[in-house]
Amino acid sequence: MKFSKVFFFFFAFVMAMSTTSARPENFFKELERAGQRVRDAIINAKPAIDVISDTQKVWKDFQT
Repeated sequence: MKFSKVFFFFFAFVMAMSTTSARPENFFKELERAGQRVRDAIINAKPAIDVISDTQKVWKDFQT
């Protein structure tokens, strides 16, 4: 009797783990999307980096 309960719960656990999946459907598509997000973030950060660079140039000119 106890063995049948243990077997039932083990079988239910195995079935639950086999039907669920945490991995993405297409790994390479997800990787490409991540790369596109990084590229877009770099493009969007360029104006801020230009301002910092210009400020550093002005500060160096001010000090000399």
